Amino acid sequence: MCKQEIKGRSDKVFCSVKCKSDYAYSLRSVTEIATASIDKILHRNRSILLEIVGKNKVQMKVVRDLLDDKKFNFSYITHYHINNQGKTVSYVYDFSWMIFSDQEILIKRIRKN
Repeated sequence: MCKQEIKGRSDKVFCSVKCKSDYAYSLRSVTEIATASIDKILHRNRSILLEIVGKNKVQMKVVRDLLDDKKFNFSYITHYHINNQGKTVSYVYDFSWMIFSDQEILIKRIRKN
């Protein structure tokens, strides 16, 4: 980090604790900048799903246009899986959705017991 000569063990990477700390801080900063915009989109997507389903319902079927009108970003998910029927189920935190061929979307809230 500081370009000083490293003295000591042959596998030593940093000249001091300060250089090691500065390096770790710079990595964290870059990661936080890169993930902040993605987190914002994921949180917005979750808010849209919560707004549509409501606080008390567990699932709801809606037309895709409703999500499109609210600027839901289908490209940003936290994870996905392929169900027994071969359909992709996408997740944003504690919500999942599945698109049907008629452009209807089944939204489900995953409740933890």
